[in-house]
Amino acid sequence: MTDKFDKTPADEPPTGSSASKETTATAHPEQIKAIPVRHYGRWVSGAVVLVLLGWLAFAFAQGDIRWATITDYLFDGRILQGALNTIIISVLSMLIGLVLGIVFAVMRLSKNPVTGAVAWLYIWFFRGTPVYVQLLLWFNLALIFPILNIGFYKDEMVDVMTPFLVALLGLGLNEGAYMAEIVRAGIQSVDEGQTEASHALGMSNGKTMRRVVLPQAMRVIVPPTGNEFINLLKTSSLVSAVQYTDLLRAATNIGSTSFAIMEMLIVASIWYLALTSVFSVGQYYVERYYARGSLRQLPPTPWQRVKTNLRFLQSPRGV
Repeated sequence: MTDKFDKTPADEPPTGSSASKETTATAHPEQIKAIPVRHYGRWVSGAVVLVLLGWLAFAFAQGDIRWATITDYLFDGRILQGALNTIIISVLSMLIGLVLGIVFAVMRLSKNPVTGAVAWLYIWFFRGTPVYVQLLLWFNLALIFPILNIGFYKDEMVDVMTPFLVALLGLGLNEGAYMAEIVRAGIQSVDEGQTEASHALGMSNGKTMRRVVLPQAMRVIVPPTGNEFINLLKTSSLVSAVQYTDLLRAATNIGSTSFAIMEMLIVASIWYLALTSVFSVGQYYVERYYARGSLRQLPPTPWQRVKTNLRFLQSPRGV
């Protein structure tokens, strides 16, 4: 009879060299040698892009362009004033568009069929016609209404519709139609339970919209709004057609008198690139601010990325 405390050879732990080898293999598994896949197409496409960029730079360098003229007029007083006018008309038009966008977005979501229809008609018209046509309609409004008479104010429409007012109405009303759709999408992204909870606490519809819905909708509204403003900044060049002296009109006026048309267009392009770059950085920080409640870790700022790259370059290899 076998005792229950007796051990069979199979129950005994392995001894000797075989046990040490087995323990070593278990503790330190062999590393997998990963062989990276070679992507030759990336090198070919990169080389093609570099060749095309080099050819484009060579074509501009060999063209009949007076580069000294560009540097002479880059900070000319008329160009600077035109850039300032572009910023002013863009910011004011965006503010008008934002206010109209909020109003018509709320009207579009209203259960009242009249306000909903009016909002839909406004969005349909201003999104369906080009900005250039709208500017010309406002510019020639005196052909339909020669006299503006609103009771306490009466004047000729030609004197009322100045180039600045035409540009402001044309850009602002058009932007309001696009902002209405952006704001409507942001409002609809907020869960309906937030509104129901606010009403349960006794908050009115207007207070719920201001205190609860819109602050949460800003996370969805801000990114496309920044893109719309940058697009508006470039679209503002169309106001030169209604005699408003913006950046493009100032550049073309100088080019027509100095016979440096291409050079002044390059000057205007440099300033548009500078303005859009500055506002793009501002848009990044605004988006980062409103993303605080949705991301576990905020993305690094451009300055933080620069410091990280500098620290990596200064650190010893392998650290």
